[in-house]
Amino acid sequence: MFTIDYATPGLFDRAGNLKFQDFLPFYVSAHFVRDHHAHDLYDQRAVTHAEQAIVHYPPLRLPNLYGPQVALFFTPFGGFSFVVAAASWVAFGLLAYFLCIFSVGRLSPTLRSHGGLILLCAVAYPSLYEVVMRAQVSPLVLVSFTTAFLALRSERPLIAGFALGFLVGKPQFILAIPLVFLLARSWMSLLGLITSSLSQLLFARFWFGEAVMHDYFSMLRHAPDWINTAELSLASIQMHSLRSFWELLIPWPIGVWILYFLSSMIVIVVAARIWKSPSPLAIRFSALLIAVVLVNPHIYTYDLLALAPIFMLVAEWSIQNADHPNTRPANPAVPYVSPPSLRSASSVDAPATFRDRLRGASLALAAG
Repeated sequence: MFTIDYATPGLFDRAGNLKFQDFLPFYVSAHFVRDHHAHDLYDQRAVTHAEQAIVHYPPLRLPNLYGPQVALFFTPFGGFSFVVAAASWVAFGLLAYFLCIFSVGRLSPTLRSHGGLILLCAVAYPSLYEVVMRAQVSPLVLVSFTTAFLALRSERPLIAGFALGFLVGKPQFILAIPLVFLLARSWMSLLGLITSSLSQLLFARFWFGEAVMHDYFSMLRHAPDWINTAELSLASIQMHSLRSFWELLIPWPIGVWILYFLSSMIVIVVAARIWKSPSPLAIRFSALLIAVVLVNPHIYTYDLLALAPIFMLVAEWSIQNADHPNTRPANPAVPYVSPPSLRSASSVDAPATFRDRLRGASLALAAG
């Protein structure tokens, strides 16, 4: 369907929607940097004007919600037409995604012995298709988390924290992490996180100047305003955070933010206790990722790409700890309620234990 929908000449698909829509602000930001107009990065009128110069129709208003260092990263893509640049970024993101899957999967004999099944699930993962259609930057988030996991597995918490610090470019992803590390007294990881984040911000201040950074922090201070601008009227039903949960539950905006804050603190405390516990790294890191997703106030399906390693980690742990009281056989209904990627795995001639554990991990995470 994706190939058919996008197999049209020009900027728009068969439904009249802009191809790779979410890449447009990155492309415009890259042009601002290349043309030495970085002062326009957070000027919404300038951003809208530049977007209209590319798209012409229909009217779009996609704000730039990322740090100026992100615009610098995308500068090489500004030398191509929009469609070519977006398609190139999608190709880069796909490469990064499968390298992350391979990097985690190769660590365990259990996972390596089911490489074909894991590849099938990775290809059919719903979030991947959202990333491709929108040309989102979620693969960079996945790379950051995967690098951190590999560093922690090698007992290098400082490097793990440094890798997680790169999430400051997409700050909603970093909200829960320093609090979890602080409450768990994971000082080296916290030090790496702070050092990495501050280094990037200081570099951006040196490269772009004080005025650009002032505009960027002003945009962050008015987060509720840009969230409403960037989201559609029915955005809450497409998101997967505590904020969207409360927004769907009660029609009181102030109450939504209060309940979101309180429930987020509960999630952070629970994640910190798990992180501080003697549980295996697979469990502790999975708890951290789930907390990051739940606390994130602006997270769509494409951002759930960051959860891809969890399915493998939890499935592997459940196989290795089949007698653990918290490990239960998969429910027969799981194939019908788990993501399509894991339902498709039922047609593979693989040992039922691993397949069921993989499905069970999917259902447990979805329910959580």
